[in-house]
Amino acid sequence: MARHDAVRCLRCLLYALNLLLWLMSVCVLGMAAWIRDTLSSVLTLTAHTRLEEAAVRSYSAAVHPVFISVCCLLLILSMVGYCGALRCRLLLLCWYFCSLLVIFCVELASAVWTYDEPSVQRADMISLKSRMPDYSLQRYQWLTHTWDSFQTQFQCCGVIYFTDWLEMTEMEFPPDSCCTNQFPGCAGHAHQHDLSDLHQEGCGPKVYRFIRGTKPLQVLRFLGVSIGVAQILAMALTLTLLWALYYGRHHQQPDAYGTPGPPGDSGSVVATNGTSVGDRVGPGDQRAAEAGLEDLEPPGAAGKRLYGLHRTEPQNLE
Repeated sequence: MARHDAVRCLRCLLYALNLLLWLMSVCVLGMAAWIRDTLSSVLTLTAHTRLEEAAVRSYSAAVHPVFISVCCLLLILSMVGYCGALRCRLLLLCWYFCSLLVIFCVELASAVWTYDEPSVQRADMISLKSRMPDYSLQRYQWLTHTWDSFQTQFQCCGVIYFTDWLEMTEMEFPPDSCCTNQFPGCAGHAHQHDLSDLHQEGCGPKVYRFIRGTKPLQVLRFLGVSIGVAQILAMALTLTLLWALYYGRHHQQPDAYGTPGPPGDSGSVVATNGTSVGDRVGPGDQRAAEAGLEDLEPPGAAGKRLYGLHRTEPQNLE
């Protein structure tokens, strides 16, 4: 009874861990997809600069194909582990444990290989100005779109200040994406009447803070560590459940053949379910047993019984 309760407890814990693994994997995939768009814009603006290398080092572990593939596999593997705990199948649980072990080793190796603290300084932000002269050119429409989307999303303008657009390009006023309230020609109107309608902070510090680490990146790192800890716990619980199931099945087999009763009682053999062997013997088996007992009678006993030659003792008439 105690072993049965322990197995039930292990199964419930394994259910909870697999559900947790599935939810964390979904969160990692969602946040990685969200960060990927912003990271793509940063890599476009910082191309061929030291900032690009620093951004790749900071976010390579979060958006690395190996990490994304591992999360996709964990989505499937968590459901396999749930089915294995539900059905108590030893083969399925063994496959689940081995898969978790391989995935954990891959995650550990990938984390050690890609971990590197980015070496970037604020002076490197000036290199962003090298991309500004290509703004609004016909063959650099993708760069124009990246600048506009980044300035709109991060509410910044230029690299250090909005005057960088006037300094590095032939434009008479900043792009319309620098306006707090965007509409066609808003930048020219703000430049002539009210400069407060333009974003006052440059995009350089925004890029620097993004490369050094943002809250989504910290959340991804926390989720990565949590997934690793959950995998270790799941492997430990799976091993314990495998041992409990194997031990229970291995020790239940000898009881199926029944155990003999007390030495003085040769009339029946008690089985594990409380019924005697004699209760389960059919009529044919009983006749065979009686025939065997007759064979054990002394010689001549059968003939005497047949012809009625039994010797009777004289009765005492007194």
